[in-house]
Amino acid sequence: MMQTLTTRWSNVGKVMQLGLEGVAGATLFALMLLTTADVVGRYFFNAPILGTVELTQQMLAAVVFLSLPVACWREEHVSVDLLDAVFPARFIWLRQMIINLVVALALWVIAQRVWALGERAFAWGDVTEFLRIPNGYLIYLIALMLFLSALLTLGRALGYLLEGLG
Repeated sequence: MMQTLTTRWSNVGKVMQLGLEGVAGATLFALMLLTTADVVGRYFFNAPILGTVELTQQMLAAVVFLSLPVACWREEHVSVDLLDAVFPARFIWLRQMIINLVVALALWVIAQRVWALGERAFAWGDVTEFLRIPNGYLIYLIALMLFLSALLTLGRALGYLLEGLG
């Protein structure tokens, strides 16, 4: 039963990774096309694409935050191994569980604050300067990716707990 649950969880993680990486990759590809078209238009035809800076900012933020849950799932965060040499090997699961719990809590708190910013952006009608794109959609996307990252990190903490107990 436990192997089946672990296998299912792993399959869910793979589907989530492929989906988020696919959307982030497509966004990055669109960003590359937009930048190329803008540069060609600007330097060869003296006709830049209006709003390229705004779209670049929005797409770059989307790429970063669409990738965050994948980094959390894979535990590919930036880390410093100052205590690895002195930490007893039999308690590594405990250290990892605590770290993942702290990170999950921090991500959850940040996600709540970002969600509130999204609500405020819609309430105030906050839009980009030239293209008038509502900022709330991007802010909600960021908040959702932070919530998902928090849940995945919490799942990692639970995994370490089960590893340590079993």
